[in-house]
Amino acid sequence: MAKGRTTRKTTTLADPATQYALDVAEGRIVAGPHVRDACRRHLRDLGEGAERGLVWDADAVEKTIAWFAKYLRLNGGEAEGQLFVMQGWQAFVAGSIFGWKRAETGHRRFNVAYIETAKGSGKSPLSAGIGLKLLMADGEARAEVYAAATAKEQARILFRDALAMYDQSPALQSRLTASGTGDNRWNLAYLKTGSFFRIISSDNRGKSGPRPHCALIDELHEHKDGSVIRMMEAGFKWRKQPLLFAITNSGHDKQSVCWEYHEYGAKVAADAVENDAFFAYICALDEGDDPFEDEACWIKANPSLPALPGFDYLRKEVTKARGMPSAMATCQRLNFCVWVEGANPVIDRDLWEACEVEGLSVDQLEGDESFLSLDLSAKRDLTAMGAVVKDGEELQAAVEFWTPADTMTERAQKDRVPYQAWAEAGHLNSIPGRTIDYTYVAQRVAEVAARFERVTLAFDPWRIEDFQRALDEVGADSWIWEGPEMPEGQGIRLVRHGQGFGGGDSNKSLWMPRSFSAWEDAVVNGRLRVGKSPVLRWNVSAAVAIEDPAGNKKFDKRKATGRIDGLAALVMAVGAATADAFAGRSGFTSDYDLSVWG
Repeated sequence: MAKGRTTRKTTTLADPATQYALDVAEGRIVAGPHVRDACRRHLRDLGEGAERGLVWDADAVEKTIAWFAKYLRLNGGEAEGQLFVMQGWQAFVAGSIFGWKRAETGHRRFNVAYIETAKGSGKSPLSAGIGLKLLMADGEARAEVYAAATAKEQARILFRDALAMYDQSPALQSRLTASGTGDNRWNLAYLKTGSFFRIISSDNRGKSGPRPHCALIDELHEHKDGSVIRMMEAGFKWRKQPLLFAITNSGHDKQSVCWEYHEYGAKVAADAVENDAFFAYICALDEGDDPFEDEACWIKANPSLPALPGFDYLRKEVTKARGMPSAMATCQRLNFCVWVEGANPVIDRDLWEACEVEGLSVDQLEGDESFLSLDLSAKRDLTAMGAVVKDGEELQAAVEFWTPADTMTERAQKDRVPYQAWAEAGHLNSIPGRTIDYTYVAQRVAEVAARFERVTLAFDPWRIEDFQRALDEVGADSWIWEGPEMPEGQGIRLVRHGQGFGGGDSNKSLWMPRSFSAWEDAVVNGRLRVGKSPVLRWNVSAAVAIEDPAGNKKFDKRKATGRIDGLAALVMAVGAATADAFAGRSGFTSDYDLSVWG
């Protein structure tokens, strides 16, 4: 396929889908980068698609849009009872799905559609309407249409839109039969063709698998894995022109199936990957857009503006986010299609990537004094060691990881990350057995410590007794620091590092809020240089911060979207390296200000 060429229809009598593409391509409708790509793809295929056996059926587009307006009614608020007259972007999506066909068979071109817009744009009613059309107006015998999700209650949300359309349309009521009563209705049947529309989830225990003509996937960003999609696609072999129609808000987990579809869809729309069966409409802001300062970019994420969700609603959300920092990430994700890494991400992705140094490892750190840390975690999971040396005001750092080899495959499936590939590439140390033998970690700590004149190791008291025994076994001298009054000891100086907001004896311990603040300051001000690692980057993307009323921050492991062991270890090491108690080259100063750890 030729790249970079765009063939356009210039007629003012274009069908609604093509007219939308023209308006976006020529700047009459403001749209984000991926939508612009999707529109250019459509216009390009109008001129070049025939070479690949594709045809554009403008009449089918007009009939689809007319069918929605004739038979379907919207629900909720001011929209209650209104005819479903499509917004321009909805006409482009539905028109693309029903208008593009394969010349050889006459079947639909697209078997997969991925739709990502901001909250309240109207993608749920569009999805329900497409399901109803494929149920009763697609010429498919015994069509099976599913609202699919990982759990039945999630699947039921989209199905309620279809039920609301059924309730408000005498035409649908005369043709379809509902099973159940009220909110407990579970099936819409089109008896004329033996077809049905119902909910299904990955915990479905039916003896026979589904044979979907249409699978509607709601809120893909909430799916923990691709099990629902795999379940639906397994039944596609029974159909001539099945459709997987996935809708979603933007998410925060870039290790998710939703992000995979987002990334793949963006590449297909941009013509970087060729897949004539995949359609993507992905809303996003352009680089440099600031939705908190410029309302002009809002339509890029909210394509139904000014109708939905409305400028007043968005202005209220922006005002709330400005006055409530904890709501900022949620507002960006739900209202402006920004993939924020975590519900309350610990650091801006661009800031973090600016700190990364390709090839910087623990063995390359040089200096007289090193500051190490350990997050031992559970013996079946990840153990991480952070290492920091000071170079003037700059901090040079790296993180190493260990994991048990015998459980790596099953945990890779659970955590949705390529542990095996990371281990083979040297980013992760694979230890024989089903649990981590701390002797391996202790030996490595001893090797690193031998390269420096002074070594401080910050530790989480959990399981530290096991690690001290491992240090003894490998012949490494260590001693636990008990405060400024204690004279300099020999070997590795072990310093307690609490993980909570405070408590204990701050004369003898480091605490996470102080270390977190020091790490955050080093990142924001460009003073941290850390070895680039896909494992550490995963940790950073998964981490979520929590803040107390005084503004102190720590990690919230319950809300993390993945493991954060390596980031926690790095923060602990930075905390030790920047603590006033260890600023001197030997011993401690009597005028040390203990309040910094309070």
